[in-house]
Amino acid sequence: MIKYIIRRLLSAIPVLAGVLLVTFALARMIPGDPCTAMLGEKATPDICARFNREKGLDQPIPVQFGIYALDVLRGDLGESIRFRRPIMQILVERLPVTIELGLTALAIATLIGVPAGLLAAIRRNSAVDVGTMVGANIGVSMPVFWLGLMLAYVFALLLRDTPFALPPSGRLPAGMDATPFFEVYNWNIEPKTRLYRLLEFFANLYIFNAIITFNWELLGATIKHLILPAVALATIPMAIIARMTRSSMLEVLGRDYVRTARAKGLSDHVVILSHAFRNALLPVVTIVGLQLGTVFGGAVLTETIFNLAGVGRILFEAITARDYPIIQGVTLAVAFTYVMVNLLVDLSYALLDPRIRLN
Repeated sequence: MIKYIIRRLLSAIPVLAGVLLVTFALARMIPGDPCTAMLGEKATPDICARFNREKGLDQPIPVQFGIYALDVLRGDLGESIRFRRPIMQILVERLPVTIELGLTALAIATLIGVPAGLLAAIRRNSAVDVGTMVGANIGVSMPVFWLGLMLAYVFALLLRDTPFALPPSGRLPAGMDATPFFEVYNWNIEPKTRLYRLLEFFANLYIFNAIITFNWELLGATIKHLILPAVALATIPMAIIARMTRSSMLEVLGRDYVRTARAKGLSDHVVILSHAFRNALLPVVTIVGLQLGTVFGGAVLTETIFNLAGVGRILFEAITARDYPIIQGVTLAVAFTYVMVNLLVDLSYALLDPRIRLN
């Protein structure tokens, strides 16, 4: 198992290097340049020449890539052209928002999609099956931005005077602060150190921070503000997971060992959950892991619609402003997270099916 993990981590290096190279190239293929995008009418040739010289953008593209690659190897993702702040500091502030939103959306999609697909497979060709698949097709077809706007319109405007009203934007109510847990417990941590940044990263996960500080008001407010964006983001993955669960279960239910279990007189509950469902989980786990990419991709629009200060929103702003370091840093961080999730999915195979040996 240890050798397998090491081998997979080593194989991730060329993947991340490829992501770095492709992102670097595509960012510079966007029409326009940072000086013109940021300064607008003030972007005279002399000003842009000085701007590009200060930011190192006057160097040949291969030289720029070499300098950036060496900085990444040292753990330095560079500095934002627009905000003039280190990318690592921006990621510490913004990435927890996207992670919290993405994991919540993926949890909703899994907790609803898997039972829906399971029920559709058990009652094949019934009204339940047809209704579930129709709902799944509708879910796949609805754009995230349209669904987000509709949810905000219904729950924040039409139902604003009812108990079902939900906030349409933001992460916390106005005036509420999330005090970091290391400040609540008076930990003496020197600012601007790596340990401080790591603790700040976890403190920006408001649900985690609220639980370990027993701040139930903060927890309730955070969850309430997460509901609409998480539901909007979970719709497409939910539909895909439901369809995959149904397909996998139908295949397993036709196997000989399932018929043998029924012939032995085992109850339907035992046959479905203990024999069929466990063997149908492998493709379901795979598709759940792959949906993380869909979640992070949809976060760009979702965070913009619901005014969430995550990496999706800042990535959109960075593309508009041609802020190359942010585009590259955010993409690399998302790619690394995606690689790690796929590693966890592969490791889960050995736990779900003992016949699989990771060697």
